[in-house]
Amino acid sequence: MQEAVRAENLLLEYRKKGDSTIKEKIIKMYIPLVKHIAARLAINLPPFVDYDDLVSAGIIGLLQAIDRFDIEKGVKFETFAYKRIKGAMLDELRRLNWIPQKALEKAKILQQAYSELEQELEGKVSDEDICRKLNITIDELQRTYRELAATSVVSLEEVLAVVAEEDERPEHYVEKEELKKLLGDAIDRLPSKEKLVVALYYYEGLNLKEISMVLNISPARVSQLHTKAIMRLRGSLSRKRAYFRN
Repeated sequence: MQEAVRAENLLLEYRKKGDSTIKEKIIKMYIPLVKHIAARLAINLPPFVDYDDLVSAGIIGLLQAIDRFDIEKGVKFETFAYKRIKGAMLDELRRLNWIPQKALEKAKILQQAYSELEQELEGKVSDEDICRKLNITIDELQRTYRELAATSVVSLEEVLAVVAEEDERPEHYVEKEELKKLLGDAIDRLPSKEKLVVALYYYEGLNLKEISMVLNISPARVSQLHTKAIMRLRGSLSRKRAYFRN
Protein backbone atom coordinates (compact mmCIF):
# COMPACT_ATOMS: atom_id res chain seq x y z
CA MET A 1 0.00 0.00 0.00
CA GLN A 2 2.83 2.40 0.94
CA GLU A 3 4.54 1.56 -2.36
CA ALA A 4 1.37 2.45 -4.29
CA VAL A 5 1.03 5.78 -2.44
CA ARG A 6 4.68 6.59 -3.10
CA ALA A 7 4.25 5.79 -6.79
CA GLU A 8 1.14 7.96 -6.98
CA ASN A 9 2.99 10.87 -5.35
CA LEU A 10 5.89 10.48 -7.76
CA LEU A 11 3.52 10.40 -10.73
CA LEU A 12 1.84 13.60 -9.55
CA GLU A 13 5.22 15.23 -9.08
CA TYR A 14 6.40 14.10 -12.51
CA ARG A 15 3.21 15.38 -14.11
CA LYS A 16 3.81 18.83 -12.58
CA LYS A 17 7.57 19.11 -13.14
CA GLY A 18 8.39 16.73 -15.99
CA ASP A 19 11.66 15.99 -14.21
CA SER A 20 13.56 13.05 -15.76
CA THR A 21 15.05 12.05 -12.39
CA ILE A 22 11.52 11.53 -11.02
CA LYS A 23 10.68 9.44 -14.06
CA GLU A 24 13.76 7.29 -13.43
CA LYS A 25 12.57 6.64 -9.86
CA ILE A 26 9.17 5.47 -11.16
CA ILE A 27 10.85 3.22 -13.71
CA LYS A 28 13.00 1.59 -11.01
CA MET A 29 9.91 0.95 -8.90
CA TYR A 30 8.17 -0.91 -11.73
CA ILE A 31 11.07 -2.81 -13.32
CA PRO A 32 10.12 -5.86 -11.17
CA LEU A 33 6.62 -5.76 -12.73
CA VAL A 34 8.15 -5.65 -16.22
CA LYS A 35 10.35 -8.66 -15.42
CA HIS A 36 7.42 -10.53 -13.91
CA ILE A 37 5.32 -10.08 -17.05
CA ALA A 38 8.26 -11.02 -19.30
CA ALA A 39 8.88 -14.19 -17.27
CA ARG A 40 5.22 -15.17 -17.56
CA LEU A 41 5.19 -14.64 -21.32
CA ALA A 42 8.53 -16.38 -21.82
CA ILE A 43 7.39 -19.70 -20.34
CA ASN A 44 6.24 -21.23 -23.63
CA LEU A 45 8.34 -19.23 -26.07
CA PRO A 46 10.99 -20.80 -28.33
CA PRO A 47 14.75 -20.20 -27.81
CA PHE A 48 14.98 -17.56 -30.54
CA VAL A 49 12.77 -15.21 -28.49
CA ASP A 50 15.11 -13.49 -26.06
CA TYR A 51 13.86 -12.74 -22.53
CA ASP A 52 15.89 -9.50 -22.43
CA ASP A 53 14.21 -8.33 -25.64
CA LEU A 54 10.83 -8.81 -23.97
CA VAL A 55 12.04 -6.81 -20.96
CA SER A 56 13.27 -4.03 -23.25
CA ALA A 57 9.91 -3.92 -25.03
CA GLY A 58 8.17 -3.90 -21.65
CA ILE A 59 10.22 -0.93 -20.50
CA ILE A 60 9.04 0.97 -23.58
CA GLY A 61 5.48 0.13 -22.58
CA LEU A 62 6.23 1.31 -19.04
CA LEU A 63 7.58 4.63 -20.34
CA GLN A 64 4.41 5.11 -22.39
CA ALA A 65 2.30 4.29 -19.34
CA ILE A 66 4.12 6.89 -17.23
CA ASP A 67 3.66 9.59 -19.87
CA ARG A 68 0.02 8.76 -20.64
CA PHE A 69 -1.31 7.92 -17.20
CA ASP A 70 -4.15 10.15 -16.02
CA ILE A 71 -4.53 9.86 -12.25
CA GLU A 72 -7.87 11.70 -12.38
CA LYS A 73 -9.53 8.74 -14.14
CA GLY A 74 -9.31 6.76 -10.91
CA VAL A 75 -7.48 3.77 -12.39
CA LYS A 76 -4.61 2.34 -10.40
CA PHE A 77 -1.29 2.99 -12.16
CA GLU A 78 -0.15 -0.62 -11.82
CA THR A 79 -3.27 -1.84 -13.64
CA PHE A 80 -2.80 0.76 -16.39
CA ALA A 81 0.92 0.00 -16.67
CA TYR A 82 0.34 -3.77 -16.75
CA LYS A 83 -1.75 -3.49 -19.90
CA ARG A 84 0.75 -1.14 -21.58
CA ILE A 85 3.73 -3.30 -20.66
CA LYS A 86 2.15 -6.55 -21.79
CA GLY A 87 0.84 -4.88 -24.94
CA ALA A 88 4.34 -3.68 -25.84
CA MET A 89 5.73 -7.18 -25.33
CA LEU A 90 2.99 -8.72 -27.48
CA ASP A 91 3.75 -6.13 -30.16
CA GLU A 92 7.39 -7.26 -30.06
CA LEU A 93 6.33 -10.90 -30.42
CA ARG A 94 4.09 -9.99 -33.35
CA ARG A 95 7.03 -8.12 -34.91
CA LEU A 96 8.99 -11.37 -34.68
CA ASN A 97 6.02 -13.11 -36.32
CA TRP A 98 5.72 -15.32 -33.27
CA ILE A 99 2.03 -14.61 -32.69
CA PRO A 100 0.23 -15.36 -35.97
CA GLN A 101 -2.96 -13.44 -36.66
CA LYS A 102 -4.70 -16.79 -37.11
CA ALA A 103 -3.90 -17.72 -33.50
CA LEU A 104 -5.52 -14.51 -32.27
CA GLU A 105 -8.58 -15.21 -34.41
CA LYS A 106 -8.81 -18.79 -33.11
CA ALA A 107 -8.62 -17.54 -29.52
CA LYS A 108 -11.54 -15.17 -30.14
CA ILE A 109 -13.62 -17.86 -31.87
CA LEU A 110 -13.00 -20.36 -29.06
CA GLN A 111 -13.78 -17.80 -26.37
CA GLN A 112 -17.05 -16.90 -28.12
CA ALA A 113 -17.99 -20.58 -28.44
CA TYR A 114 -17.48 -21.13 -24.72
CA SER A 115 -19.51 -18.01 -23.95
CA GLU A 116 -22.47 -19.05 -26.09
CA LEU A 117 -22.44 -22.69 -24.94
CA GLU A 118 -22.29 -21.71 -21.26
CA GLN A 119 -25.54 -19.80 -21.73
CA GLU A 120 -27.17 -22.53 -23.85
CA LEU A 121 -26.20 -25.50 -21.66
CA GLU A 122 -26.29 -23.70 -18.30
CA GLY A 123 -23.38 -25.75 -17.05
CA LYS A 124 -19.98 -27.20 -17.84
CA VAL A 125 -19.00 -27.23 -21.50
CA SER A 126 -17.20 -30.34 -22.74
CA ASP A 127 -14.71 -30.64 -25.59
CA GLU A 128 -17.38 -32.56 -27.50
CA ASP A 129 -19.79 -29.61 -27.10
CA ILE A 130 -17.14 -27.24 -28.50
CA CYS A 131 -16.47 -29.59 -31.43
CA ARG A 132 -20.16 -29.73 -32.31
CA LYS A 133 -20.47 -25.96 -32.00
CA LEU A 134 -17.49 -25.25 -34.25
CA ASN A 135 -17.97 -28.30 -36.50
CA ILE A 136 -14.44 -29.57 -35.89
CA THR A 137 -12.92 -32.86 -34.70
CA ILE A 138 -11.42 -33.53 -31.27
CA ASP A 139 -7.96 -33.70 -32.90
CA GLU A 140 -8.49 -30.26 -34.46
CA LEU A 141 -9.61 -28.85 -31.11
CA GLN A 142 -6.60 -30.33 -29.28
CA ARG A 143 -4.32 -28.89 -31.96
CA THR A 144 -5.91 -25.48 -31.42
CA TYR A 145 -5.30 -25.71 -27.68
CA ARG A 146 -1.64 -26.55 -28.32
CA GLU A 147 -1.27 -23.66 -30.76
CA LEU A 148 -2.78 -21.17 -28.31
CA ALA A 149 -0.73 -22.52 -25.42
CA ALA A 150 2.43 -21.84 -27.43
CA THR A 151 1.55 -18.22 -28.25
CA SER A 152 1.28 -16.80 -24.71
CA VAL A 153 -1.78 -14.74 -25.68
CA VAL A 154 -4.00 -16.57 -23.17
CA SER A 155 -3.87 -15.02 -19.71
CA LEU A 156 -6.14 -14.05 -16.84
CA GLU A 157 -3.73 -11.77 -15.00
CA GLU A 158 -5.29 -8.52 -16.23
CA VAL A 159 -8.59 -9.54 -14.66
CA LEU A 160 -6.93 -10.52 -11.39
CA ALA A 161 -5.14 -7.15 -11.33
CA VAL A 162 -8.48 -5.35 -11.72
CA VAL A 163 -10.12 -7.49 -9.03
CA ALA A 164 -7.27 -6.76 -6.61
CA GLU A 165 -7.35 -3.01 -7.29
CA GLU A 166 -8.56 -0.77 -4.51
CA ASP A 167 -11.14 1.77 -5.65
CA GLU A 168 -13.68 3.28 -3.29
CA ARG A 169 -15.86 5.01 -5.90
CA PRO A 170 -19.36 3.43 -5.79
CA GLU A 171 -19.73 2.81 -9.52
CA HIS A 172 -16.31 1.13 -9.77
CA TYR A 173 -16.81 -0.79 -6.54
CA VAL A 174 -20.09 -2.30 -7.77
CA GLU A 175 -18.59 -3.22 -11.15
CA LYS A 176 -15.52 -4.75 -9.54
CA GLU A 177 -17.60 -6.75 -7.06
CA GLU A 178 -19.71 -8.07 -9.94
CA LEU A 179 -16.55 -9.07 -11.81
CA LYS A 180 -15.15 -10.73 -8.67
CA LYS A 181 -18.35 -12.75 -8.21
CA LEU A 182 -18.49 -13.75 -11.87
CA LEU A 183 -14.85 -14.82 -11.78
CA GLY A 184 -15.32 -16.81 -8.56
CA ASP A 185 -18.38 -18.58 -9.93
CA ALA A 186 -16.61 -19.32 -13.22
CA ILE A 187 -13.57 -20.77 -11.44
CA ASP A 188 -15.83 -22.93 -9.26
CA ARG A 189 -17.40 -24.42 -12.40
CA LEU A 190 -14.05 -25.43 -13.92
CA PRO A 191 -13.19 -29.13 -14.15
CA SER A 192 -11.05 -30.15 -11.16
CA LYS A 193 -7.66 -30.31 -12.90
CA GLU A 194 -8.20 -27.02 -14.72
CA LYS A 195 -9.26 -25.38 -11.45
CA LEU A 196 -6.13 -26.67 -9.73
CA VAL A 197 -3.87 -25.37 -12.50
CA VAL A 198 -5.47 -21.92 -12.25
CA ALA A 199 -5.08 -21.91 -8.44
CA LEU A 200 -1.43 -23.01 -8.55
CA TYR A 201 -0.46 -20.69 -11.40
CA TYR A 202 -2.29 -17.47 -10.52
CA TYR A 203 -2.74 -17.68 -6.76
CA GLU A 204 0.26 -19.74 -5.62
CA GLY A 205 2.68 -18.32 -8.21
CA LEU A 206 4.00 -21.68 -9.48
CA ASN A 207 5.32 -21.93 -13.03
CA LEU A 208 4.27 -24.63 -15.50
CA LYS A 209 7.23 -26.88 -14.73
CA GLU A 210 6.52 -26.73 -11.00
CA ILE A 211 2.83 -27.45 -11.56
CA SER A 212 3.73 -30.42 -13.76
CA MET A 213 5.73 -31.87 -10.87
CA VAL A 214 2.85 -31.33 -8.42
CA LEU A 215 0.30 -32.96 -10.73
CA ASN A 216 2.73 -35.53 -12.14
CA ILE A 217 1.92 -34.65 -15.74
CA SER A 218 4.00 -33.07 -18.51
CA PRO A 219 4.48 -29.27 -18.75
CA ALA A 220 2.81 -29.46 -22.17
CA ARG A 221 -0.28 -31.02 -20.59
CA VAL A 222 -0.30 -28.33 -17.89
CA SER A 223 -0.10 -25.69 -20.59
CA GLN A 224 -3.04 -27.25 -22.41
CA LEU A 225 -5.13 -27.40 -19.21
CA HIS A 226 -4.27 -23.75 -18.55
CA THR A 227 -5.37 -22.75 -22.04
CA LYS A 228 -8.67 -24.62 -21.74
CA ALA A 229 -9.34 -23.09 -18.33
CA ILE A 230 -8.69 -19.54 -19.49
CA MET A 231 -10.84 -20.00 -22.57
CA ARG A 232 -13.69 -21.13 -20.31
CA LEU A 233 -13.18 -18.23 -17.90
CA ARG A 234 -12.88 -15.61 -20.61
CA GLY A 235 -15.99 -17.01 -22.25
CA SER A 236 -17.85 -16.78 -18.94
CA LEU A 237 -16.69 -13.19 -18.44
CA SER A 238 -17.15 -12.09 -22.03
CA ARG A 239 -19.57 -9.30 -21.12
CA LYS A 240 -16.60 -7.63 -19.45
CA ARG A 241 -14.73 -7.60 -22.74
CA ALA A 242 -12.70 -4.49 -21.89
CA TYR A 243 -10.52 -6.59 -19.59
CA PHE A 244 -9.58 -9.10 -22.31
CA ARG A 245 -8.04 -6.99 -25.05
CA ASN A 246 -4.62 -8.30 -26.04
